[in-house]
Amino acid sequence: MARSASLTGLVLPLALLLIGAYFTFTAVQGNYGLFQRIQISAEADRLETQLAALETEVARMELLTRRLSDDYLDLDLLDEQARDVLGYVRADEIILP
Repeated sequence: MARSASLTGLVLPLALLLIGAYFTFTAVQGNYGLFQRIQISAEADRLETQLAALETEVARMELLTRRLSDDYLDLDLLDEQARDVLGYVRADEIILP
């Protein structure tokens, strides 16, 4: 009987230790663990940076679109677009190959 009591006294702490180790491992490496949270945070920061760059690009495109509209005529932009798209050149310009 003393042998079974000592065996139970050894198995129960060992089982509790293994359960604690499992929960600790899961808390660190699991789907909702610390490492996953760090990865999600880094991904969120990267996406916020990308969003800011895209918002800047959209603002630039909106400005260019507004400058080409009928309400607002930017002669410099119109001249640039005509030269680029149509290949226009003024008589006083020299073209280098």
